Amino acid sequence: MSTIELKNIITEHLSHIDDVSFLNAIKTIIESKASLGTYELNDYQKNRINLARLQLKKRQTITHEDLQKEIDLWLSSK
Repeated sequence: MSTIELKNIITEHLSHIDDVSFLNAIKTIIESKASLGTYELNDYQKNRINLARLQLKKRQTITHEDLQKEIDLWLSSK
């Protein structure tokens, strides 16, 4: 199926949908793809993501509450 055919099918289906939440979600997806294109991560970003995944696997995590306490402590020491 060609790109043009897919666009036509999607447009036809969208014209029959009245769900505002769904249409807003589709709009967000389309805007992010149309305006940004494909985002390329640099090596540093890829390494940080891999490190975070490893920490998650090892259960080296912190609760949101504990993180907030650390942030508050850090901000109060400035």
